[in-house]
Amino acid sequence: MCHTRMKAAICAILACLLLIHTRGAEAQTANSIEQNFASSLTSVPSEALAVSGSFYVPVYSSVSMSQGKLRADFSVTLSVHNASESRPLVLKRVAYFDTAGKLVESYLKAPVALKPFATIEVFIPTSDVRGGTGANFMVDWAAAGEIAEPAVEALMVGGIGAGHYAFISQGRPVKLVGKN
Repeated sequence: MCHTRMKAAICAILACLLLIHTRGAEAQTANSIEQNFASSLTSVPSEALAVSGSFYVPVYSSVSMSQGKLRADFSVTLSVHNASESRPLVLKRVAYFDTAGKLVESYLKAPVALKPFATIEVFIPTSDVRGGTGANFMVDWAAAGEIAEPAVEALMVGGIGAGHYAFISQGRPVKLVGKN
């Protein structure tokens, strides 16, 4: 009996997550990060950016199921966390690509700096399936000196019928350039 209650509780939590991510959800645009996360941002450092790197984040706006006969669509929330307690993290690029590697959306017009321990997010609603089954983000970052590597991950939430799914994809560092 306890197992059944736990399954019901998990289903209820996933259903709530799905509703939160789909109700009134609209895709973000290039100005949204600056507007929606103004309290997370600070001035870009004036000194040279001596440390930089890039993260590749695989995401899934759609997943094929049942031997390709069924498609599940997911909302995607990309989160970029400044893991430094003392330095700003400069984001130089946050770009979304589709399955074929074609740029779908670029979310920054100019670099922005995240305050220590601050976070920004990019949200793609369930109805936006432009990314397809092999979508991904590239996040380019920099800092004026040694800094903790940022945490970059994506949360996908979606469902088919009564089944709800949620999973996380962690970003993978693909380029790190240290001090010269």
